[in-house]
Amino acid sequence: MSTTAELLKGAAELFPDEVVTSAHVRHFELPANAGKFALITLDNGFDHTKPTTFGPQSLANLNAAIDQVEAEAANGEIVGVGLTGKPFIFAVGADLKGVELLKKHDEALAIGKGGHDVFKRLSALAVPTFAYYNGAAMGGGVEVGLHCTYRTVSKALPAFSLPEVFLGLVPGWGGCAILPNLIGAEKAVSVIIENSLNQNRQLKGKQVFELGIADAIFEGADFLEQSLIWTAGVLNGSVTVERPEVDRGEAWDQAVAKGRAIADSKVHGAAPAAYRALAIIEAAKDGDLQKGFDAEDQALADLIMGGELRSGIYAFNLVQKRGKRPAGAPDKSLARPVTKVGVVGAGLMASQLALLFLRRLEVPVVLTDIDQERVDKGVGYVHGEIEKLLGKGRINQDKANRLKGLVSGVLDKAEGFADADFIIEAVFEEMSVKQKVFAEVEAVAPAHAILATNTSSLSVSEMASKLQHPERVVGFHFFNPVAILPLLEIVRGEKTDDASLATAFGVAKKLKKTAVLTKDAPAFVVNRILTRFMGEIQNVIDEGTPVAVAEKGVEPLGLPMSPLVLLELVGPAIGLHVSETLNRAFPERFKVSPNLKAVVEAGKRGFYVYNAENGFKPELDPEVAALLEQGDVVLTEEQVRDRVLDAVAQEIGLMLEEGVVAEAQDIDLCLITGAGWPFHLGGITPYLDREGVSERVNGKRFLAQGVASVPA
Repeated sequence: MSTTAELLKGAAELFPDEVVTSAHVRHFELPANAGKFALITLDNGFDHTKPTTFGPQSLANLNAAIDQVEAEAANGEIVGVGLTGKPFIFAVGADLKGVELLKKHDEALAIGKGGHDVFKRLSALAVPTFAYYNGAAMGGGVEVGLHCTYRTVSKALPAFSLPEVFLGLVPGWGGCAILPNLIGAEKAVSVIIENSLNQNRQLKGKQVFELGIADAIFEGADFLEQSLIWTAGVLNGSVTVERPEVDRGEAWDQAVAKGRAIADSKVHGAAPAAYRALAIIEAAKDGDLQKGFDAEDQALADLIMGGELRSGIYAFNLVQKRGKRPAGAPDKSLARPVTKVGVVGAGLMASQLALLFLRRLEVPVVLTDIDQERVDKGVGYVHGEIEKLLGKGRINQDKANRLKGLVSGVLDKAEGFADADFIIEAVFEEMSVKQKVFAEVEAVAPAHAILATNTSSLSVSEMASKLQHPERVVGFHFFNPVAILPLLEIVRGEKTDDASLATAFGVAKKLKKTAVLTKDAPAFVVNRILTRFMGEIQNVIDEGTPVAVAEKGVEPLGLPMSPLVLLELVGPAIGLHVSETLNRAFPERFKVSPNLKAVVEAGKRGFYVYNAENGFKPELDPEVAALLEQGDVVLTEEQVRDRVLDAVAQEIGLMLEEGVVAEAQDIDLCLITGAGWPFHLGGITPYLDREGVSERVNGKRFLAQGVASVPA
């Protein structure tokens, strides 16, 4: 059998570029004469912008620190051992860059085993151990603390999670086995499964304490000092730590069943990680931790060698790295300052945009519309949303007053926009209307002002074509709901200049949006792919496949919602409009569904009705069913899936040939951040590669082997 040190040495050789975390040991006397104490601090030598991680060499360093304190504890030289992190960061888990390099199952197994072997030594020491969660803690960072006897948490801690299931892994260094045995299965399922599958929801310090993960909570300012005073109290018996007994009866089974229901609703059995985690939690009911650790090792190794994790890491890197450095964006030094924003329109979309610009830029924002009533309604919406933020304690009264003072509405564009630097239109989606609006704005706006359009599918170049200065027009396409979906498609028209584009990217960054540069092509990226995807579903329904079969055909993708529920959210009229736009551009691939047209003409909000009797599950609206005219070609679920995926693969291939975006990675980034497509698919192209669809349709993969897949 290899020793832990040998395992880690072998793993470290595979990963020469690891950012290594050191584990410093220092000693001091605890308050109240409680005795000599050893404190291990995890630190990678960088500031908080480069969080501390555990790669193989980092684990080896922690292992060596434990060697030292183990000997001191055995010799009676110390009364306890503490573990904490550098300022603002405790530790954020395994170094995923190392995981990407693994090619063999036994290498992956060694990573799981190596982490367990090091961490579990903390619970085996001859003295009590204490984890002080001083800052961000995720994954393996959370788990190393779970192996300690006691834990404290800072009230200021901003992010605490076990995000592994979100990425396609399981908490594999003790999380699945220890957490349910510490706080009960129901709370553990909430942290490990539910939070992960809800876009990796984070816990704050207070919640960590309330869940019972930490035994005590202290203010951030003197967190370590207070934790050490508390530690002294625990060691000298003046502080008693009480934890509620864990229910190992029916409540445990119910929690696991609830977890399965959550996983089914989110990924429909399409991604294995949640189910593997639940199986370990289920088996941990008897409290046998070592059995749980062995199961975690196996699950970790299996999942590391699977496609979902590689896709998950790829997606994570897209959002964290590529999303922050957009491909093709001009030099940011060309960007002009934006000190006032104009919004043409005061409807719901325009009002949401006004609120976003106001909150993020904190500059004057002025709305215009065709009558005073609409203008007042738009400003009223923004004021109402500011009041909600105030009510929730997200801003104080002073900030609320300041923000309200910055937003205004006028009827006269000349009055509103004469000194605006950035003017965005969000009016009716019709070319002639938008051209008229831009002509009016250009006549009164300063020469340097950017004219941005929130069009979802119309040509930005055509919109700018009648202006004197088309070079300052840029597409600035947001996704609804504006406050939630991060994507912003920035569209370069034929004449858009670099300064205008750079300013648009600068504004996007301040708005905290993920900006992707796209060519001025019909419907840009997300709407073009979704329209082809949903159009193919619509086609098979029109040809004769029952609605339920068509919907179930794509369920294994684990999308956030079914195509027809998405259509309802978008609005059938908008869906029809985009399909008509694309039909004019590419009639051979984008049909306009007569059934969708009939649904829109009948004024229906969608294909489904929802009743309390059936738990508000979607049911085909009888009135819509009566409208449908179908052929007699009935496909199976598998045939539907093949048809839809083939269509999507073809469309993405054509978009890349046309240069709509720089690379396939940008397509995936758009679908993840603009349409909520799952991380376990990696957006879409890794999935199409993995399922063999890319080669079947286009004769080649979208991504090289080893990108979002196991290296060859």
